[in-house]
Amino acid sequence: MSETMHDMLTGYFKPDELERIESARIFIAGCGGLGSNIAHMLTRIGFCRFTLLDFDVVEYKNLNRQFFFPDQIGMKKAEALAQNIMRLNDALELTLIKGKLESSGDVATLTKDCDILVEAFDKPESKAIFVTGALPTGKPVISASGLAGYGNTDSIIVQHPKHNLYLVGDGMTDISVAPPLAPRVNVAAAKQADLVLELTLGLHK
Repeated sequence: MSETMHDMLTGYFKPDELERIESARIFIAGCGGLGSNIAHMLTRIGFCRFTLLDFDVVEYKNLNRQFFFPDQIGMKKAEALAQNIMRLNDALELTLIKGKLESSGDVATLTKDCDILVEAFDKPESKAIFVTGALPTGKPVISASGLAGYGNTDSIIVQHPKHNLYLVGDGMTDISVAPPLAPRVNVAAAKQADLVLELTLGLHK
């Protein structure tokens, strides 16, 4: 019998921890630089139930920081990301929403079956729409702001301004003033993924 992702992770987590990880459903809003890498990391640590939302397609310029490959150019990002993480674990349960989030009023309906909500959009307007709609659900919301450019990765921190809102980033270095590059984008994505794990295991208040 071939080894599964579950079998491999029994050496890293207690049985009850792994059960929590595998049963949690994570909503990822945006499958670009943040979202694709968050999903990638979460899959490697045992999360297997995702709802992925993105309307965009993979472009060559995305390959500097996003978890895609040249042969996926032109594919819908949600589909390409599903394809990539399924290579790690073919037992994933995925729901793909290949459309644009138009209103904050849609968020509660789209996320009703999910436990933790992750905002991973590029544009401030999209971030605001998602967070505005997500906060009233009472579920943990993990957002990001300020991760462009390079250097000073220690400035990318986690803040907890509201009881169910967590912010990752330096809060200043937006992609409108500096290019989004793999190192800082991945630091922010890793911190968002780590928060998902902490919250799932009850280690973050």
